[in-house]
Amino acid sequence: MSVARVLVIAGSDSSGGAGLEADQRVLAAHSCYALTATTGLTAQNTLGVQDIFIVPAEFVKKQINAGLEDVGADVVKLGMLSSAETIDVIAEALTVHQVPAVVLDPVMVSTSGSRLLPEAAIKGLRTKLLPLTTVLTPNIPEAVLLLKDSGVDVPEPTDLPGLIQLAKQVCSLGSKGVLLKGGHLPLTNDNRTAQNHEDASKVIDVFYDGKDITLFETDYLISKNTHGTGCSLASAISANLAHGKDMRRAVQSAVRFVEAGIKTSIDLGKGSGPINHFHSFYCLPFSPGHFVEYALDRPDVQPAWKRFTEHEFVKRLGDGTLSEERFKSYLVQDYLYLVQFARSNALASYKAGDMESIAASAKIVLHIQRETALHLDYCASFGLSKEQMESTPETIACTAYGRYILDIGQSQDWLALQVALAPCLLGYGAIAQRLYSDKESVREGNRYWKWIENYVAEDYTEAVRLGSELLETHMRQVSPSRVEELIKIFIRATELEISFWDMGLGGKHL
Repeated sequence: MSVARVLVIAGSDSSGGAGLEADQRVLAAHSCYALTATTGLTAQNTLGVQDIFIVPAEFVKKQINAGLEDVGADVVKLGMLSSAETIDVIAEALTVHQVPAVVLDPVMVSTSGSRLLPEAAIKGLRTKLLPLTTVLTPNIPEAVLLLKDSGVDVPEPTDLPGLIQLAKQVCSLGSKGVLLKGGHLPLTNDNRTAQNHEDASKVIDVFYDGKDITLFETDYLISKNTHGTGCSLASAISANLAHGKDMRRAVQSAVRFVEAGIKTSIDLGKGSGPINHFHSFYCLPFSPGHFVEYALDRPDVQPAWKRFTEHEFVKRLGDGTLSEERFKSYLVQDYLYLVQFARSNALASYKAGDMESIAASAKIVLHIQRETALHLDYCASFGLSKEQMESTPETIACTAYGRYILDIGQSQDWLALQVALAPCLLGYGAIAQRLYSDKESVREGNRYWKWIENYVAEDYTEAVRLGSELLETHMRQVSPSRVEELIKIFIRATELEISFWDMGLGGKHL
Protein backbone atom coordinates (compact mmCIF):
# COMPACT_ATOMS: atom_id res chain seq x y z
CA MET A 1 0.00 0.00 0.00
CA SER A 2 1.49 3.35 -1.06
CA VAL A 3 0.91 6.70 0.60
CA ALA A 4 0.60 10.06 -1.15
CA ARG A 5 3.64 12.21 -0.33
CA VAL A 6 3.81 16.02 -0.38
CA LEU A 7 6.88 18.09 0.35
CA VAL A 8 5.96 21.52 1.68
CA ILE A 9 8.56 24.25 1.27
CA ALA A 10 7.29 27.22 3.22
CA GLY A 11 7.57 29.32 6.34
CA SER A 12 6.46 28.52 9.85
CA ASP A 13 3.57 30.36 11.49
CA SER A 14 3.98 30.44 15.25
CA SER A 15 0.23 31.03 15.67
CA GLY A 16 -0.49 27.77 13.81
CA GLY A 17 -3.09 29.23 11.49
CA ALA A 18 -1.06 29.42 8.28
CA GLY A 19 2.28 28.30 6.88
CA LEU A 20 3.72 24.87 7.49
CA GLU A 21 1.45 24.28 10.45
CA ALA A 22 -1.71 24.75 8.39
CA ASP A 23 -0.20 22.82 5.48
CA GLN A 24 0.45 19.77 7.62
CA ARG A 25 -3.07 19.80 9.05
CA VAL A 26 -4.55 19.97 5.56
CA LEU A 27 -2.36 17.12 4.34
CA ALA A 28 -3.21 15.01 7.38
CA ALA A 29 -6.91 15.62 6.73
CA HIS A 30 -6.34 14.37 3.17
CA SER A 31 -4.43 11.26 4.29
CA CYS A 32 -1.13 12.46 2.86
CA TYR A 33 2.35 12.12 4.27
CA ALA A 34 3.91 15.57 4.72
CA LEU A 35 7.60 16.38 4.45
CA THR A 36 8.76 19.91 5.21
CA ALA A 37 11.54 22.31 4.38
CA THR A 38 11.35 25.49 6.45
CA THR A 39 12.23 28.71 4.65
CA GLY A 40 11.54 31.11 7.47
CA LEU A 41 10.28 31.44 11.03
CA THR A 42 7.70 34.01 11.96
CA ALA A 43 6.73 35.47 15.30
CA GLN A 44 3.05 36.16 14.74
CA ASN A 45 -0.45 35.75 16.03
CA THR A 46 -3.94 36.43 14.71
CA LEU A 47 -3.27 40.19 14.93
CA GLY A 48 -0.22 40.24 12.68
CA VAL A 49 3.40 39.34 11.99
CA GLN A 50 5.83 40.72 14.56
CA ASP A 51 9.10 39.45 13.17
CA ILE A 52 10.58 37.12 10.53
CA PHE A 53 13.74 35.04 10.67
CA ILE A 54 14.90 33.90 7.23
CA VAL A 55 16.46 30.44 7.15
CA PRO A 56 19.71 30.47 5.15
CA ALA A 57 19.17 29.26 1.60
CA GLU A 58 21.87 26.58 1.85
CA PHE A 59 20.14 25.04 4.85
CA VAL A 60 16.80 25.09 2.99
CA LYS A 61 18.57 23.23 0.18
CA LYS A 62 19.80 20.58 2.63
CA GLN A 63 16.27 20.08 3.96
CA ILE A 64 14.83 19.68 0.45
CA ASN A 65 17.50 17.23 -0.68
CA ALA A 66 17.23 15.20 2.54
CA GLY A 67 13.53 14.66 1.95
CA LEU A 68 13.56 14.06 -1.79
CA GLU A 69 16.60 11.76 -1.77
CA ASP A 70 14.97 9.48 0.79
CA VAL A 71 11.15 9.51 1.08
CA GLY A 72 10.53 11.40 -2.15
CA ALA A 73 7.44 13.40 -3.08
CA ASP A 74 4.57 13.14 -5.51
CA VAL A 75 3.93 16.86 -5.25
CA VAL A 76 5.88 19.84 -3.93
CA LYS A 77 3.88 22.69 -2.47
CA LEU A 78 5.59 26.09 -2.31
CA GLY A 79 4.51 28.81 0.10
CA MET A 80 6.51 31.61 1.73
CA LEU A 81 9.92 31.51 0.02
CA SER A 82 11.55 34.37 1.97
CA SER A 83 14.43 35.33 -0.36
CA ALA A 84 15.81 35.34 -3.89
CA GLU A 85 18.58 32.95 -2.80
CA THR A 86 16.02 30.47 -1.47
CA ILE A 87 14.11 30.64 -4.74
CA ASP A 88 17.32 29.79 -6.60
CA VAL A 89 18.01 26.65 -4.56
CA ILE A 90 14.39 25.54 -4.84
CA ALA A 91 14.38 25.91 -8.61
CA GLU A 92 17.60 23.91 -8.81
CA ALA A 93 16.27 21.13 -6.53
CA LEU A 94 12.98 20.83 -8.41
CA THR A 95 14.87 20.47 -11.68
CA VAL A 96 17.39 17.95 -10.35
CA HIS A 97 14.82 15.75 -8.61
CA GLN A 98 12.22 16.04 -11.39
CA VAL A 99 9.25 16.31 -9.03
CA PRO A 100 6.04 15.26 -10.89
CA ALA A 101 3.93 18.25 -9.82
CA VAL A 102 4.43 21.63 -8.16
CA VAL A 103 1.76 23.84 -6.59
CA LEU A 104 2.91 27.40 -6.01
CA ASP A 105 1.12 29.76 -3.68
CA PRO A 106 2.94 33.05 -4.40
CA VAL A 107 2.93 34.30 -0.83
CA MET A 108 3.98 37.92 -0.97
CA VAL A 109 1.85 39.67 1.64
CA SER A 110 0.22 38.16 4.74
CA THR A 111 -3.50 38.43 5.51
CA SER A 112 -2.65 41.13 8.04
CA GLY A 113 -0.68 43.12 5.44
CA SER A 114 2.93 42.21 6.27
CA ARG A 115 5.32 41.75 3.29
CA LEU A 116 6.64 38.19 3.21
CA LEU A 117 8.66 38.25 -0.03
CA PRO A 118 11.16 40.99 -0.98
CA GLU A 119 10.46 42.76 -4.25
CA ALA A 120 13.83 41.65 -5.55
CA ALA A 121 12.78 38.01 -5.23
CA ILE A 122 9.61 38.34 -7.32
CA LYS A 123 11.52 38.17 -10.60
CA GLY A 124 13.21 34.92 -9.55
CA LEU A 125 9.88 33.43 -8.58
CA ARG A 126 8.39 34.44 -11.93
CA THR A 127 11.23 33.37 -14.19
CA LYS A 128 12.60 30.33 -12.37
CA LEU A 129 9.64 28.76 -10.57
CA LEU A 130 6.60 29.47 -12.75
CA PRO A 131 7.94 27.36 -15.66
CA LEU A 132 8.18 24.42 -13.21
CA THR A 133 4.71 24.99 -11.72
CA THR A 134 1.68 22.78 -12.28
CA VAL A 135 -0.87 25.00 -10.53
CA LEU A 136 -0.30 28.62 -9.52
CA THR A 137 -2.72 30.02 -6.91
CA PRO A 138 -2.45 33.83 -6.76
CA ASN A 139 -5.04 36.21 -5.41
CA ILE A 140 -5.83 39.28 -7.50
CA PRO A 141 -3.12 41.60 -6.06
CA GLU A 142 -0.49 38.86 -6.42
CA ALA A 143 -1.50 38.18 -10.03
CA VAL A 144 -1.28 41.89 -10.88
CA LEU A 145 2.11 42.12 -9.16
CA LEU A 146 3.51 39.15 -11.13
CA LEU A 147 2.34 40.66 -14.42
CA LYS A 148 3.71 44.06 -13.49
CA ASP A 149 7.07 42.44 -12.74
CA SER A 150 7.01 40.96 -16.25
CA GLY A 151 6.45 44.37 -17.76
CA VAL A 152 2.70 44.06 -18.28
CA ASP A 153 0.91 46.85 -16.45
CA VAL A 154 -2.68 45.74 -15.83
CA PRO A 155 -5.33 47.26 -13.56
CA GLU A 156 -7.12 45.10 -11.03
CA PRO A 157 -10.29 43.61 -12.58
CA THR A 158 -13.66 45.10 -11.74
CA ASP A 159 -15.92 42.37 -13.13
CA LEU A 160 -15.99 38.68 -14.01
CA PRO A 161 -14.72 39.08 -17.63
CA GLY A 162 -11.78 41.04 -16.24
CA LEU A 163 -11.09 38.28 -13.73
CA ILE A 164 -11.05 35.65 -16.48
CA GLN A 165 -8.74 37.76 -18.63
CA LEU A 166 -6.34 38.23 -15.71
CA ALA A 167 -6.19 34.46 -15.13
CA LYS A 168 -5.25 33.87 -18.78
CA GLN A 169 -2.59 36.57 -18.68
CA VAL A 170 -0.98 35.16 -15.53
CA CYS A 171 -0.99 31.64 -16.97
CA SER A 172 1.03 32.94 -19.92
CA LEU A 173 3.92 33.58 -17.53
CA GLY A 174 4.75 29.86 -17.54
CA SER A 175 2.63 27.67 -15.25
CA LYS A 176 0.49 24.83 -16.65
CA GLY A 177 -2.57 26.08 -14.83
CA VAL A 178 -3.72 29.01 -12.73
CA LEU A 179 -6.35 29.24 -10.02
CA LEU A 180 -7.03 32.96 -9.68
CA LYS A 181 -8.71 33.51 -6.31
CA GLY A 182 -11.56 35.98 -6.49
CA GLY A 183 -11.84 36.85 -2.82
CA HIS A 184 -10.83 40.46 -3.46
CA LEU A 185 -13.70 40.89 -5.94
CA PRO A 186 -17.01 39.92 -4.28
CA LEU A 187 -19.89 39.81 -6.76
CA THR A 188 -23.64 40.27 -6.74
CA ASN A 189 -26.10 37.62 -7.88
CA ASP A 190 -25.88 38.92 -11.47
CA ASN A 191 -22.03 38.85 -11.44
CA ARG A 192 -21.58 42.58 -10.99
CA THR A 193 -19.01 44.03 -8.63
CA ALA A 194 -20.52 44.38 -5.16
CA GLN A 195 -20.29 47.91 -3.81
CA ASN A 196 -20.65 46.82 -0.18
CA HIS A 197 -20.99 43.71 2.00
CA GLU A 198 -24.76 43.83 1.82
CA ASP A 199 -24.77 43.51 -2.00
CA ALA A 200 -22.12 40.77 -2.11
CA SER A 201 -23.51 37.25 -2.52
CA LYS A 202 -20.68 35.20 -4.01
CA VAL A 203 -17.04 34.88 -4.88
CA ILE A 204 -15.82 33.28 -8.11
CA ASP A 205 -12.43 31.62 -8.41
CA VAL A 206 -11.22 31.22 -11.99
CA PHE A 207 -9.26 28.16 -13.03
CA TYR A 208 -7.47 28.20 -16.38
CA ASP A 209 -5.50 25.17 -17.57
CA GLY A 210 -4.07 26.84 -20.65
CA LYS A 211 -7.06 25.81 -22.72
CA ASP A 212 -10.33 25.86 -20.79
CA ILE A 213 -11.82 28.17 -18.18
CA THR A 214 -13.65 26.70 -15.17
CA LEU A 215 -15.46 28.91 -12.68
CA PHE A 216 -15.84 27.85 -9.05
CA GLU A 217 -18.55 29.80 -7.30
CA THR A 218 -18.66 29.96 -3.50
CA ASP A 219 -20.80 31.87 -1.06
CA TYR A 220 -19.54 35.27 -0.03
CA LEU A 221 -18.71 34.75 3.62
CA ILE A 222 -18.37 37.50 6.19
CA SER A 223 -15.86 35.93 8.55
CA LYS A 224 -12.75 37.10 10.32
CA ASN A 225 -11.44 33.53 10.27
CA THR A 226 -9.57 33.58 6.98
CA HIS A 227 -6.00 33.32 8.24
CA GLY A 228 -4.13 30.71 6.19
CA THR A 229 -6.79 30.25 3.50
CA GLY A 230 -4.20 30.56 0.73
CA CYS A 231 -1.85 28.04 2.35
CA SER A 232 -4.70 25.67 3.00
CA LEU A 233 -6.06 25.92 -0.54
CA ALA A 234 -2.69 25.22 -2.15
CA SER A 235 -2.03 22.30 0.20
CA ALA A 236 -5.44 20.82 -0.53
CA ILE A 237 -4.73 21.06 -4.27
CA SER A 238 -1.36 19.39 -3.66
CA ALA A 239 -2.98 16.57 -1.70
CA ASN A 240 -5.56 15.97 -4.40
CA LEU A 241 -2.90 15.89 -7.11
CA ALA A 242 -0.83 13.49 -5.01
CA HIS A 243 -3.85 11.18 -4.86
CA GLY A 244 -4.03 11.15 -8.64
CA LYS A 245 -6.78 13.66 -9.42
CA ASP A 246 -6.47 15.75 -12.56
CA MET A 247 -5.91 19.50 -12.20
CA ARG A 248 -9.53 20.59 -12.49
CA ARG A 249 -10.84 18.04 -10.01
CA ALA A 250 -7.96 18.69 -7.64
CA VAL A 251 -8.75 22.40 -7.66
CA GLN A 252 -12.49 21.93 -7.33
CA SER A 253 -12.18 19.67 -4.30
CA ALA A 254 -9.73 22.08 -2.69
CA VAL A 255 -12.00 25.10 -3.21
CA ARG A 256 -14.87 23.25 -1.53
CA PHE A 257 -12.57 22.13 1.29
CA VAL A 258 -11.55 25.69 2.13
CA GLU A 259 -15.10 27.02 1.79
CA ALA A 260 -16.28 24.49 4.36
CA GLY A 261 -13.28 25.32 6.54
CA ILE A 262 -14.33 28.96 6.72
CA LYS A 263 -17.99 28.12 7.31
CA THR A 264 -17.21 25.75 10.19
CA SER A 265 -14.40 27.78 11.78
CA ILE A 266 -14.33 28.64 15.46
CA ASP A 267 -13.04 31.98 16.76
CA LEU A 268 -9.46 31.77 18.05
CA GLY A 269 -7.50 34.85 19.03
CA LYS A 270 -8.40 38.50 18.79
CA GLY A 271 -7.77 38.97 15.08
CA SER A 272 -7.95 36.96 11.88
CA GLY A 273 -8.38 33.40 13.08
CA PRO A 274 -7.69 30.11 11.28
CA ILE A 275 -10.14 28.04 9.27
CA ASN A 276 -11.29 24.60 10.41
CA HIS A 277 -9.07 22.07 8.67
CA PHE A 278 -10.79 19.04 10.17
CA HIS A 279 -14.41 19.62 9.16
CA SER A 280 -14.52 16.39 7.17
CA PHE A 281 -11.99 14.45 9.19
CA TYR A 282 -12.82 11.96 11.90
CA CYS A 283 -10.89 9.45 13.94
CA LEU A 284 -12.14 6.31 15.59
CA PRO A 285 -12.24 6.30 19.41
CA PHE A 286 -10.12 3.14 19.48
CA SER A 287 -6.90 1.98 17.88
CA PRO A 288 -7.19 -0.56 15.05
CA GLY A 289 -7.47 -4.05 16.47
CA HIS A 290 -8.75 -2.88 19.85
CA PHE A 291 -12.48 -2.35 19.37
CA VAL A 292 -13.49 -5.13 21.77
CA GLU A 293 -11.17 -3.76 24.44
CA TYR A 294 -12.60 -0.27 23.89
CA ALA A 295 -16.21 -1.47 23.92
CA LEU A 296 -15.88 -3.47 27.15
CA ASP A 297 -14.16 -0.54 28.88
CA ARG A 298 -16.91 1.98 28.04
CA PRO A 299 -18.88 3.31 31.04
CA ASP A 300 -22.18 2.59 29.28
CA VAL A 301 -21.17 -1.01 28.51
CA GLN A 302 -19.41 -1.99 31.73
CA PRO A 303 -22.48 -2.27 34.00
CA ALA A 304 -24.35 -4.60 31.63
CA TRP A 305 -21.23 -6.61 30.84
CA LYS A 306 -20.46 -7.09 34.54
CA ARG A 307 -24.02 -8.19 35.28
CA PHE A 308 -23.81 -10.65 32.39
CA THR A 309 -20.38 -12.16 33.02
CA GLU A 310 -20.62 -12.12 36.83
CA HIS A 311 -24.28 -13.10 37.13
CA GLU A 312 -25.45 -15.15 40.09
CA PHE A 313 -26.22 -18.03 37.72
CA VAL A 314 -22.57 -17.96 36.59
CA LYS A 315 -21.26 -17.88 40.16
CA ARG A 316 -23.34 -20.93 41.04
CA LEU A 317 -21.97 -22.78 38.05
CA GLY A 318 -18.46 -22.10 39.33
CA ASP A 319 -19.07 -23.27 42.88
CA GLY A 320 -21.46 -26.07 41.87
CA THR A 321 -24.36 -24.80 44.00
CA LEU A 322 -26.81 -24.21 41.15
CA SER A 323 -30.01 -26.24 41.38
CA GLU A 324 -29.89 -29.12 38.93
CA GLU A 325 -33.47 -28.45 37.84
CA ARG A 326 -32.61 -24.85 37.08
CA PHE A 327 -29.56 -25.94 35.10
CA LYS A 328 -31.59 -28.47 33.13
CA SER A 329 -34.14 -25.78 32.26
CA TYR A 330 -31.28 -23.57 31.12
CA LEU A 331 -29.77 -26.37 29.01
CA VAL A 332 -33.06 -26.88 27.17
CA GLN A 333 -33.40 -23.17 26.37
CA ASP A 334 -29.73 -22.90 25.48
CA TYR A 335 -30.20 -25.72 22.96
CA LEU A 336 -33.19 -23.94 21.46
CA TYR A 337 -31.22 -20.69 21.34
CA LEU A 338 -28.31 -22.40 19.58
CA VAL A 339 -30.63 -23.10 16.67
CA GLN A 340 -31.39 -19.37 16.36
CA PHE A 341 -27.72 -18.56 16.88
CA ALA A 342 -26.82 -20.83 13.95
CA ARG A 343 -29.53 -19.23 11.80
CA SER A 344 -28.16 -15.80 12.62
CA ASN A 345 -24.63 -16.78 11.61
CA ALA A 346 -25.96 -18.35 8.43
CA LEU A 347 -27.68 -15.04 7.72
CA ALA A 348 -24.36 -13.29 8.39
CA SER A 349 -22.73 -15.50 5.79
CA TYR A 350 -25.44 -14.50 3.29
CA LYS A 351 -25.09 -10.79 4.08
CA ALA A 352 -21.29 -10.77 3.94
CA GLY A 353 -19.76 -8.89 1.04
CA ASP A 354 -16.56 -10.86 0.49
CA MET A 355 -15.54 -14.50 0.35
CA GLU A 356 -13.39 -14.29 3.47
CA SER A 357 -16.31 -13.05 5.59
CA ILE A 358 -18.70 -15.54 4.00
CA ALA A 359 -16.34 -18.39 4.85
CA ALA A 360 -15.72 -17.10 8.38
CA SER A 361 -19.43 -16.99 9.20
CA ALA A 362 -19.88 -20.43 7.63
CA LYS A 363 -17.09 -21.78 9.87
CA ILE A 364 -18.90 -20.42 12.91
CA VAL A 365 -22.08 -22.24 11.80
CA LEU A 366 -20.09 -25.48 11.55
CA HIS A 367 -18.65 -24.81 15.00
CA ILE A 368 -22.17 -24.34 16.37
CA GLN A 369 -23.09 -27.67 14.79
CA ARG A 370 -20.23 -29.36 16.63
CA GLU A 371 -21.09 -27.48 19.81
CA THR A 372 -24.70 -28.66 19.48
CA ALA A 373 -23.56 -32.28 19.24
CA LEU A 374 -21.51 -31.84 22.42
CA HIS A 375 -24.44 -30.04 23.96
CA LEU A 376 -26.73 -33.01 23.24
CA ASP A 377 -24.24 -35.42 24.79
CA TYR A 378 -23.92 -33.18 27.82
CA CYS A 379 -27.70 -32.81 28.11
CA ALA A 380 -28.08 -36.60 27.91
CA SER A 381 -25.95 -36.86 31.05
CA PHE A 382 -28.72 -34.90 32.77
CA GLY A 383 -31.43 -37.17 31.35
CA LEU A 384 -32.48 -34.75 28.59
CA SER A 385 -33.12 -36.14 25.11
CA LYS A 386 -33.06 -34.19 21.84
CA GLU A 387 -36.76 -34.97 21.29
CA GLN A 388 -37.65 -33.76 24.74
CA MET A 389 -35.80 -30.47 24.29
CA GLU A 390 -37.17 -29.79 20.82
CA SER A 391 -40.73 -30.32 22.09
CA THR A 392 -40.24 -27.75 24.87
CA PRO A 393 -41.54 -24.25 24.08
CA GLU A 394 -39.09 -21.37 24.06
CA THR A 395 -39.29 -19.07 27.04
CA ILE A 396 -39.98 -15.40 26.39
CA ALA A 397 -36.34 -14.64 27.21
CA CYS A 398 -35.11 -17.15 24.63
CA THR A 399 -37.51 -15.93 21.95
CA ALA A 400 -36.74 -12.27 22.64
CA TYR A 401 -33.00 -12.80 22.40
CA GLY A 402 -33.00 -15.09 19.37
CA ARG A 403 -35.42 -12.96 17.36
CA TYR A 404 -33.70 -9.72 18.32
CA ILE A 405 -30.50 -10.93 16.69
CA LEU A 406 -32.36 -12.14 13.61
CA ASP A 407 -34.21 -8.83 13.40
CA ILE A 408 -30.91 -6.93 13.51
CA GLY A 409 -29.62 -9.21 10.77
CA GLN A 410 -32.68 -8.66 8.59
CA SER A 411 -33.03 -4.92 9.09
CA GLN A 412 -29.39 -3.86 9.25
CA ASP A 413 -26.06 -4.77 7.69
CA TRP A 414 -23.57 -7.57 8.20
CA LEU A 415 -21.54 -5.67 10.79
CA ALA A 416 -24.57 -4.85 12.94
CA LEU A 417 -25.42 -8.55 13.01
CA GLN A 418 -21.87 -9.43 14.05
CA VAL A 419 -22.08 -6.93 16.89
CA ALA A 420 -25.43 -8.38 18.00
CA LEU A 421 -23.86 -11.85 18.05
CA ALA A 422 -20.71 -10.72 19.85
CA PRO A 423 -21.91 -10.70 23.50
CA CYS A 424 -22.80 -14.38 23.31
CA LEU A 425 -19.61 -15.43 21.57
CA LEU A 426 -17.26 -13.27 23.62
CA GLY A 427 -19.16 -13.48 26.88
CA TYR A 428 -19.29 -17.25 27.17
CA GLY A 429 -15.57 -17.42 26.43
CA ALA A 430 -14.79 -14.76 29.04
CA ILE A 431 -17.03 -16.37 31.66
CA ALA A 432 -15.55 -19.83 31.17
CA GLN A 433 -11.97 -18.51 31.22
CA ARG A 434 -12.59 -16.65 34.46
CA LEU A 435 -14.28 -19.59 36.17
CA TYR A 436 -11.65 -22.01 34.91
CA SER A 437 -8.77 -19.95 36.32
CA ASP A 438 -10.56 -18.88 39.53
CA LYS A 439 -9.11 -20.65 42.57
CA GLU A 440 -12.51 -20.39 44.24
CA SER A 441 -14.18 -22.48 41.54
CA VAL A 442 -15.07 -26.03 42.52
CA ARG A 443 -13.73 -28.70 40.21
CA GLU A 444 -14.13 -31.95 42.09
CA GLY A 445 -17.70 -33.11 42.27
CA ASN A 446 -19.02 -30.13 40.29
CA ARG A 447 -21.49 -31.47 37.71
CA TYR A 448 -21.22 -28.21 35.81
CA TRP A 449 -17.44 -28.27 35.38
CA LYS A 450 -17.78 -30.00 32.04
CA TRP A 451 -19.86 -27.03 30.84
CA ILE A 452 -17.00 -24.70 31.82
CA GLU A 453 -14.43 -26.89 30.09
CA ASN A 454 -16.43 -26.88 26.87
CA TYR A 455 -16.06 -23.10 26.60
CA VAL A 456 -12.31 -23.03 27.28
CA ALA A 457 -11.69 -25.83 24.81
CA GLU A 458 -9.53 -25.12 21.76
CA ASP A 459 -12.50 -25.34 19.41
CA TYR A 460 -14.46 -22.61 21.17
CA THR A 461 -11.37 -20.50 21.82
CA GLU A 462 -10.66 -20.57 18.08
CA ALA A 463 -14.24 -19.51 17.34
CA VAL A 464 -13.83 -16.54 19.70
CA ARG A 465 -10.54 -15.61 18.05
CA LEU A 466 -12.05 -15.82 14.58
CA GLY A 467 -15.15 -13.82 15.55
CA SER A 468 -13.08 -11.16 17.29
CA GLU A 469 -10.70 -10.86 14.35
CA LEU A 470 -13.59 -10.40 11.93
CA LEU A 471 -15.14 -7.76 14.14
CA GLU A 472 -11.87 -5.87 14.57
CA THR A 473 -11.17 -5.88 10.83
CA HIS A 474 -14.52 -4.41 9.86
CA MET A 475 -14.82 -1.93 12.75
CA ARG A 476 -11.84 -0.02 11.34
CA GLN A 477 -13.97 1.06 8.40
CA VAL A 478 -16.90 2.71 10.20
CA SER A 479 -17.52 6.29 11.29
CA PRO A 480 -17.62 7.39 14.94
CA SER A 481 -21.40 7.89 14.71
CA ARG A 482 -21.76 4.33 13.42
CA VAL A 483 -19.67 3.09 16.34
CA GLU A 484 -22.21 4.64 18.70
CA GLU A 485 -25.09 2.92 16.90
CA LEU A 486 -23.32 -0.43 17.08
CA ILE A 487 -22.49 -0.01 20.76
CA LYS A 488 -26.22 0.37 21.48
CA ILE A 489 -26.84 -2.95 19.72
CA PHE A 490 -24.05 -4.55 21.76
CA ILE A 491 -25.54 -3.28 25.02
CA ARG A 492 -29.03 -4.47 24.11
CA ALA A 493 -27.79 -7.92 23.19
CA THR A 494 -25.86 -8.06 26.47
CA GLU A 495 -29.02 -7.12 28.39
CA LEU A 496 -30.84 -9.98 26.67
CA GLU A 497 -28.03 -12.30 27.77
CA ILE A 498 -28.67 -11.15 31.33
CA SER A 499 -32.36 -12.00 30.90
CA PHE A 500 -31.27 -15.46 29.75
CA TRP A 501 -29.36 -15.97 33.01
CA ASP A 502 -32.32 -14.59 34.97
CA MET A 503 -34.45 -17.18 33.22
CA GLY A 504 -32.00 -19.84 34.34
CA LEU A 505 -32.61 -18.81 37.93
CA GLY A 506 -36.37 -18.92 37.42
CA GLY A 507 -36.93 -15.20 37.06
CA LYS A 508 -39.71 -13.50 35.11
CA HIS A 509 -38.95 -12.15 31.66
CA LEU A 510 -40.74 -9.61 29.52
